[in-house]
Amino acid sequence: MPVETVVRHRWNDIPAESINRFITRRYITAGRVTVARFELARGGVVPRHSHEQEQITCILSGRLKFVIDGPGAHEVEAGPGEVVQIPGWVEHEVHVVEDAEVLDVFSPIRQDWIDRTDDYFRRE
Repeated sequence: MPVETVVRHRWNDIPAESINRFITRRYITAGRVTVARFELARGGVVPRHSHEQEQITCILSGRLKFVIDGPGAHEVEAGPGEVVQIPGWVEHEVHVVEDAEVLDVFSPIRQDWIDRTDDYFRRE
């Protein structure tokens, strides 16, 4: 088993990736988890999608509305200090109600981001 090394990251040292005119992300991928910092502009939408990863979204500022599909479809609006937990494979989309800063944690890692196959994300 390889020895793991402690690594310190600074969000400002990670290049910001402009997903579209409303969404910017920076992310760190470790062995089993991806952590992302998003800057989201009011009016932006993360299009409906699903992924195998469990997702924990921590809203640091602003407001988001999550539209959840499938059995028991519903909407969840969340703001600063709130956390939204989404199980793997649950279809969802996100509407940016107010400019927001968000930390997302995904497990397992977001291989689609690494491979740049997350085309759904780049639609406006």
